Amino acid sequence: MTYLDFEKPLADMEGKAEELRAMGRKGDDSVDVEKEAAALDKKAAALLKDLYKDLTPWRKTQVARHADRPHCSDYIKALFTEYTPLAGDRAFGDDHAVMGGLARFNDAPCVVIGHEKGADTKSRIHHNFGMARPEGYRKAIRLMDMASRFGLPVITLVDTPGAYPGKGAEERGQSEAIARCTQKCLEIGVPLVSVIIGEGGSGGAVAFATANRIAMLEHSIYSVISPEGCASILWKDADRMREAAGALRLTAQDLKQLGVIDRIITEPMGGAQRHPAETVQAVGKEIAAMLKDLAGQKPAALIKDRRQKFLSMGTKGITA
Repeated sequence: MTYLDFEKPLADMEGKAEELRAMGRKGDDSVDVEKEAAALDKKAAALLKDLYKDLTPWRKTQVARHADRPHCSDYIKALFTEYTPLAGDRAFGDDHAVMGGLARFNDAPCVVIGHEKGADTKSRIHHNFGMARPEGYRKAIRLMDMASRFGLPVITLVDTPGAYPGKGAEERGQSEAIARCTQKCLEIGVPLVSVIIGEGGSGGAVAFATANRIAMLEHSIYSVISPEGCASILWKDADRMREAAGALRLTAQDLKQLGVIDRIITEPMGGAQRHPAETVQAVGKEIAAMLKDLAGQKPAALIKDRRQKFLSMGTKGITA
C-alpha cells in the first residue's frame, strides 16, 4: 500500500500492527501479539475515518492521483464483456493514452472509451501517463462516429492530467483535435455517459466528458487546469498549489453544486485505492443507472438534452 503524505500517521500505525503480526509468525510470545495488533487496527480505522472525514481540495487532488486507484483498463476488464479494442485514428497512428472499442455492458452492446495512465513505470511510459495526443482524440472521434452509425451508447472513463503538451502534438493539431472531439460529443444521437474516475484535467477531459450524464467518484477532481499550473500562472509560484486547489472548485461536491456533474459515486473509506473492486462495482451501478435514465430517448432529444446541459452549467450554486 502506498501512503500519501497526510496519511503518514496512519502508515506508522498500520506498520506497527504488521510488525507485531510478523513477530507472532516468528513465534515470539513475549506479548499478546494479536490483542495488541487488533488494538492498533481499531485505532488505525478511527484515524482513517478522521483523515477522510473532511478532505481539503488539495488532499482530494492527491487521492485522485493515487497510483493504486483503479485505472480504465481495470474498469473495462471488470464491467465489460466481449471487449474488442480498436486502434488508430486512420490518419497518423495509435495513441496508447486512449483505449477504446466495442464491448457489452450488462449484455448490451456499447462503445467504451477512456484514458489509461498505466499501473507501473513501464506501462505509464507506454500510455504516456494518460496524456493523449491528437491521434488519441481522433481515435475517440472515429469510435463515436461508429457508435452513432450503429446506434450504440457511448461510455467514457476520464482519468488524465490533461492533453499532452509536446511539440509534436501541437504540430499535429492538438487544440483542433480536442475541439473536434468535444464537438463530436455534442453531435452524436446516442446516449453518452461519462465517469471521472481520477483526474479530469483541462480540455483533455472535457473532450470525453461532454456527455448527457456525468458522474464523479467522490475523491476525483475535474478542472480547467491543475492546481500547480494555476498557481504558476496566477502567482508565479507552483508551491501555492493548495491555495489554487481551493479556488478552482475542482471537487465532486463543488461541481455537483454548480451543476457541472450529475452524480457523485461514494468511495470506500480511505479512497478507491484501498478497495478497488468495491469501487469498480459502484461505478458499474452508476453507469447502468445513467444509461437507464436515457433509454428510449430519440436522437434529437439526446442531442438537445446534452447541449442544454452545457449551456446551463454554472448558473446555479454560485455565491458571492
